[in-house]
Amino acid sequence: MFADTGIMGENVPVNVGNVQIYGNCSPCTYNWSRPWGAPASITFAEGNYTVSYMAPLQDDNLQGTFDSPYQVNVTIPEEFDVRNPLLAGISQGATVTRHEDNTTTVQWNKTAAFNVRFYDSGREDLLWFFLQFMGILVLVLVVIPWLISMKKAE
Repeated sequence: MFADTGIMGENVPVNVGNVQIYGNCSPCTYNWSRPWGAPASITFAEGNYTVSYMAPLQDDNLQGTFDSPYQVNVTIPEEFDVRNPLLAGISQGATVTRHEDNTTTVQWNKTAAFNVRFYDSGREDLLWFFLQFMGILVLVLVVIPWLISMKKAE
């Protein structure tokens, strides 16, 4: 089922496209259904498959939930990163691998839910600018007045 999890835990339909299934079949076939008011879903014969699809992301966050545990692999393109814990977030049980071509693979073994939040270099630059600005403010508003007051006390 192609759905996102809503605020109350309900299934919210997600518009998907370019759905493909890969496995020990050539070509792999599936049945597409979209009941009125419910998320679209696909069904296929039991087996070991890889399902790929295109869907819009919100807030640089990818999440998924399943009825039963699956192995999940998420490949993050080279222009995004997940290494800074102040900007990124990865659900428990993940293994993160950074490749030579600067892509990143995040993998979960037997998980019923996953969540990965990623960021671009612009967001990381903004974080460092903010931290430097806050450091300067602390220096000007706290440290320097404290040093001046210490000199007056002598």
